[in-house]
Amino acid sequence: MSVPLLKIGVVLSTMAMITNWMSQTLPSLVGLNATKLAAAPPGVPDRSTGVLPANPEESWQVYSSAQDSEGRCVCTVVAPQQTMCSRDARTKQLRQLLEKVQNMTQSIQTLDQRTQKDLQYVQRMEVQLRGLESKFKQVEESHKQNIAKQYKAIKAKMEELRPMIPVLEEYKADAKLVLQFKEEVKNLTSVLSELQEEMGAFDYEELHNRVSNLEERLRACMQKLACGKLTGISEPVTIKTSGSRYGSWMTDPLAPDGDSRVYYMDGYHNNRFVREYQSMTDFMNSDNFTSHRLPHPWSGTGQVVYNGSIYFNKFQSHTIIKFDFKTSTISKTSQLDYAGFNNRYHYSWGGHSDIDLMVDEGGLWAVYATNQNAGNIVISKLNPATLQVIKSWTTNHPKRSAGEAFMICGTLYVTNGYSGGTKVYYAFHTNSSTYEYIDIPFQNKYSHISMLDYNPKDRALYAWNNGHQVLYNVTLYHLIRSE
Repeated sequence: MSVPLLKIGVVLSTMAMITNWMSQTLPSLVGLNATKLAAAPPGVPDRSTGVLPANPEESWQVYSSAQDSEGRCVCTVVAPQQTMCSRDARTKQLRQLLEKVQNMTQSIQTLDQRTQKDLQYVQRMEVQLRGLESKFKQVEESHKQNIAKQYKAIKAKMEELRPMIPVLEEYKADAKLVLQFKEEVKNLTSVLSELQEEMGAFDYEELHNRVSNLEERLRACMQKLACGKLTGISEPVTIKTSGSRYGSWMTDPLAPDGDSRVYYMDGYHNNRFVREYQSMTDFMNSDNFTSHRLPHPWSGTGQVVYNGSIYFNKFQSHTIIKFDFKTSTISKTSQLDYAGFNNRYHYSWGGHSDIDLMVDEGGLWAVYATNQNAGNIVISKLNPATLQVIKSWTTNHPKRSAGEAFMICGTLYVTNGYSGGTKVYYAFHTNSSTYEYIDIPFQNKYSHISMLDYNPKDRALYAWNNGHQVLYNVTLYHLIRSE
């Protein structure tokens, strides 16, 4: 089963993020903002250029990436004399580092495929736009008979679409930067391979830090490309009909490619068993599953699976538990200070839904309410390893008045109810600590939603609707502003 593709909104999102952000950020990602080719004095480490210490004859030097006259990325490596090279145990470390860079290359290939796919759509769109402009001019020049109302409508539509043409041109140019980025990492992989063959004495920690920094920036780049403002939710796609009226189901957004396991949790309390299906197809067509027994019953339907672990709220408490599926053990527990529990600040449908855990492009979140915030929603960003609160935001929206909620790109979206006619009507943006009232229709097909969560990998909403497991496609849009 494959999740429906995003509509034009996500294409515009990718276009705009590349146009307005990547052209500024990519140079720093590949080191173009810190070019310096002068070696440090002997014995003095030059951290800005990556020059490794001491005697040039006995060490190696790596300079930050530069740009030649034709705009191509260049990475300079100065190796010691081959007579000074020696093989030692660090060769194994270098090989591990090489594998890490190769993993980064796979991430860049994913980014490249996404960009190229959107670029093909943009190119087809550009042809259609130019064809529409040409036909319109022909009609205007030949003075063919047209109904006045239709003529004006076509002209207005053309004027609306005309500004898109230069934007498309910019997008095609910026897409080339992604290819340059891909080539840069390919060059780095080649350099590391040569070093692995020829060298054994080197400053492994320095190189490791440089690669880790590049990996972190690449992850941030991919997150920004995926983000946008929610503008639409598709009609629901029913995947399966099973279980009670309440429950939750999900996939792991950090699962590797090819891993499409589905996790299924029936009920909202007094249950400890999580079903694991090997694929979405198995989930849809069979009852073949593996059962995991949790050490404590969960509370509500706000559980998430993230990077191989399940995060859940322990029943009748404000304790968050991280349970590792591989080891079948608790890897971390933490308490959300002052968070209401035991049906004190639940969603409007009840069900011990006081604490709702969520995942988006930025990581792990907890949504709850406190007495200190008068029962209004509190949003906390959590460290997925330690479960410690990184930062919290207080909102003015009563938790008990919310039907359900989900996070996309750091924005909390809240529905106005859980039964009957439903819409997304409130959004709180953590990046600016501001809120707004919106109006996004949301089809509540089976009239009772007890779970609604966003998966950033699938870019879809997972819902439990009155014993039906349902998917919704989302449309994300990034506003293009021109001076």
